[in-house]
Amino acid sequence: MNQPLYIVDAFASGPFTGNPAAVCLLRQEKSAEWMQQVAAEMNLSETAFVSRFPRLGRQGWVLRWFTPTTEVNLCGHATLAAAHVLWHSAWAAEDFIEFHTRSGLLGASRQAEGITLNFPADPPEAMASTPPGLVDALGVQPLWLGQGREDWLAVMESAEQVRRLRPDTRQLAELPARGLIVTAPGDEPGIDMVSRFFAPRVGINEDPVTGSAHCLLAVYWAQRLGKTRLRALQASARTGLLDLRLQDDRVHISGQAHITLTGEFHG
Repeated sequence: MNQPLYIVDAFASGPFTGNPAAVCLLRQEKSAEWMQQVAAEMNLSETAFVSRFPRLGRQGWVLRWFTPTTEVNLCGHATLAAAHVLWHSAWAAEDFIEFHTRSGLLGASRQAEGITLNFPADPPEAMASTPPGLVDALGVQPLWLGQGREDWLAVMESAEQVRRLRPDTRQLAELPARGLIVTAPGDEPGIDMVSRFFAPRVGINEDPVTGSAHCLLAVYWAQRLGKTRLRALQASARTGLLDLRLQDDRVHISGQAHITLTGEFHG
């Protein structure tokens, strides 16, 4: 049985922007090994696999995310893409979707201005010292270093410094973190922060737009700027825009998604 497959630009501000994710709608049960092989074949930063949750029928969904090399616990842009595909394909009719994931229950709501994800906040804790190898990998000493559940946060002086970074991804892959978020204050009207995300340890040298990283960024910048509504720019080559709202221990992440390719996976 063939499986419907889509490629979606998530957190996009226009054509060929945002972060492309593959979304596979599963008509039958598939093994994790099969999903990993499909993700390697797609060779995008994330491939999402969606299936109906058996005990909840059409109202509940199982969502899993794979990079080309491994399964991950949380991915924002592929969740946004998966929700968009469920509504586009008419597999889901309700305006609120609940996903069962390795990070617990995650919500996605459909609104006129786009899709809003409901994710767990990830408060960063200050590092007592600079981890060995980090400065060599980055080529610069950050102003502040923090650690979330899986990622590290490096705060720089300026957005231009973030944009100009050319880190050594081989050295970054040796660090004991899923990925490294580099951030600085925004330098454009209406932009509160800029960031980039490097995760060579899980097969992604640089991710174009990373929803899960903003679970950490939203907490840091909300505390620093004294505001709970933020607009973020991920300054990758493709760029991406995210609207954030911090509410208690949750981060609401909003953005646009656009389907760029549809097909079927044979096998």
